[in-house]
Order: sequence, then C-alpha cells, then structure tokens
Amino acid sequence: MNRARKVTGLAARGVALAAAFAAAAAPPYAAFAQDAQPQPAPAPAAAPAPAGLSESVAAVVNDDIISTYDLAQRMRLLIATSGIQPTQQNIGQFQREALISLVDEHLQIQELRSQEKQQKMSIVASDEDVNEELAEMARGNNMSPDQFARSLVGQGIGINTLKDQIRAQVSWQRWIRGRYGSRLRVGEDQVKAVQQRMEAAASKPQYQISEVFIDANRVGGPEAALSGANQLVTQMQQGAPFPAVARQFSASATAANGGDAGWITAGEMAPEVDAALEQMRPGQLSQPIPVRDGVYIIFLRDKRSGANASVVHLKQAAVALPQTATEGQIAAATATLETLRGQLTGGCGDIEAKAAKVNGVVAGDLGEAEIKDLAPAFRTAVETLQPGQVSGPIRTGAGLHILAVCAKRAGGAEAITPEQIESRLFGQQLSMIARRYMRDLRTSATIETR
Repeated sequence: MNRARKVTGLAARGVALAAAFAAAAAPPYAAFAQDAQPQPAPAPAAAPAPAGLSESVAAVVNDDIISTYDLAQRMRLLIATSGIQPTQQNIGQFQREALISLVDEHLQIQELRSQEKQQKMSIVASDEDVNEELAEMARGNNMSPDQFARSLVGQGIGINTLKDQIRAQVSWQRWIRGRYGSRLRVGEDQVKAVQQRMEAAASKPQYQISEVFIDANRVGGPEAALSGANQLVTQMQQGAPFPAVARQFSASATAANGGDAGWITAGEMAPEVDAALEQMRPGQLSQPIPVRDGVYIIFLRDKRSGANASVVHLKQAAVALPQTATEGQIAAATATLETLRGQLTGGCGDIEAKAAKVNGVVAGDLGEAEIKDLAPAFRTAVETLQPGQVSGPIRTGAGLHILAVCAKRAGGAEAITPEQIESRLFGQQLSMIARRYMRDLRTSATIETR
C-alpha cells in the first residue's frame, strides 16, 4: 500500500515576524530583554556582530566551530519566530535550544557531506533551493524576498543565519525521506489493526489536538525536558502562539504543521496523554505531561462525542419566572408559549423570529449537546422529539421554556480512511527513524561546549 507522498516545504514552518528585537547588545543577551521597533536596513546583508560582544567559541562539533556570534544570531531567530517574549527566566532556555539546534544542524551537514563523497552525488540543498524556500516564506508573510530579508536584518538577524537553518533542515528532510521513505512499508495488517482499535474505541470521545513534544534525549534528560516544557507553558499562557512554539521547540513530526495532530481517539497517544485529555475542555492548554521519552504539551482544540452518543441541536423560547411564581403567573406564561408554539410553521427555523414579536419571550440557539448531558427536564422532552418538532412548556428554576429540535444525529465522525491511516503510520515511522539517526550521530560525535 506504499504510495508516493508529497514533501512539505520548510516554508510550512511559517516564520512569524511579529516580534522585533534590537540588533546591538551591551552585556551578552541584554538586547533580548528589550522590545524595539525594527529599523529599515539598506540591504539584505548579514548583520554585523553585536557591539560590545567579542566573538569566541561556543561549541566544537567534531572539527566544526560554533561561535558565540552564531549562537547569539540563532537565539534572535528563535525569539523572533517563536513569539515568546525573552525574560531573565527564559533566556537560558533560548540559549540551550539555540545551541542544541546548531549542534544538530552541524552534525546533519557533516553526515550529508560524508554521504555525498561516498555516493558521489549532491545531497545538500543548493543556494537555489534555499532561495526558493526563502521566497515562499516571504510570500507567507505578504512580503517580497528583499522586504523579508530587510525585516530580519532590522531585528538583528543576518539573512545567512536563516539560510543556514533552511539548508540544514531541507537537506535533512530530503535525505531521511529519500533514504528510508522508499524502504518503509506500511502493511495492510498494520492498517487493519489501527482500524480495529479505532472501531473498538468508536464509543469513546475524540479529540482534536495540537502538540509539542520535548525529546528528553535531545535536551539533556527528563528533568531538562520537564523544566523546558514548564517554561513554554508559562509563555503560551502569556500569549505566545502555540503553532509558533511547536515549530521551533517540538521534536514531533507535527512540528512543521504547527503541532497540528488532527483528530485522535483514546489509545492513540501515550496513556499519560489520554488521562490528561479526559480532564480537559476545548480551548484548554495542558500542563506538561511526562512520558517515557520526553514531555508533551497538549492544546485541546475541540472534542466530539463517541459514535454511541446521541447529539441534538436545540433552540429555545422562554419566559423568565422566579421559583416563587404564582400559579396565575405560570398559567399566563404557559398560555403565551402555547400560542407561540402554534404559530411555529418551520419548527426550529422560525422560532427566533416569531418569539421576537411576543412581549416577555426570549429566544436563542442552544447549539449542540449530547442528550445525556441535558438537564433532566430537557432530556425527557427531547428524547421523544424528532427534528422540526417543538416541545410543550417545560418548567425549570429559571422560567418556562419550549424547545425546538433542529437536528439529531449519532455522535462521532466519519471513519478515517485506510489511506489516511497509512499516511499517519508512515509519518510516525519516519519520524522515529530520524530521531534514532540523530541520537546515533550525537553519540558517536565529539561535542565540546564552552
């Protein structure tokens, strides 16, 4: 069932240019703690080394040197693209992430150069490839390539800093997919096994999520992963965009899509994630969730009922009545709603328009809800009604109501196709291979940080 798959360009990572930071710094990293408006640059040239910050060696990766200027530049790029405001508390995390990324990219380029010699073929992305990615990024930000480059320079980021990142990422993605993608086989038995698990879980709620996964092996262990995740949660609670954070910090295959993992069912994620999702509401950001290999941060975008649930879409018209209302007041409200009910020719469709013409009656759309979650009086009435029908008056502590049933349906959603399952499994396997490959490169390399 192996099929050709489209390779998503690096521009899907979507460089965000909302934050601007000064190019010069007095003490190291002082510039990152101050907001500043970007200044127009005369040309898209590389930014000069920050004044007052002498360049020295930050790390050595085998025989390659990463300078403190390289590190400061990558930190600026990371800050500008993540949407996270730099503070004294998180600047260390930016420095660690920037250094880890630079080390990984040096290892990747070294490995690819070695493979080029062995296989006598070009593997590393060309300048033309990199410029195409830059142009796509510029279009995504409604800019021309020159405007895009000047915007970066105005934030103290040399264009070559972004080009180096693009070159490493594009080259590595192509190499992993080219070397291993053609060898991977997602068998029909694997697809059927997933389908069977999904059918068995069809009655369970389904969740539409975005994810950030901090790989403990990449960042220096479980404690470092948990500490970094806590800082990211704090920043997102303060307004940092989840997709931008995912693109820059997540080790998951979904990072290129801003962490979008789509709809999942219980059992597809680690048990710790499943347990957290059960307690979350749509629109909620989780606290860090430690798992075996790292830490997850989950944003629950939406939730829907399982296939065994019944979902109803309701509108109502109501007369407010206190619990102390007299029998005469209740009788008058009942007569008013019964009269309105007799005028409803379109059921759910015209209840709001007709109710607006009756003094003392308020109408509104209650939206969708599972029947089992309705208030007992509403649930009893709705269970026997069909779409287009209207209930008789229902007494509650707030007043007297009539309910119009707009629609009824079984919960859940259409089953995912075998092709979608295969694509998801393929992506998961390829991501696992890439992570293992990088782990082996780090293990065998000589890396010295200073």
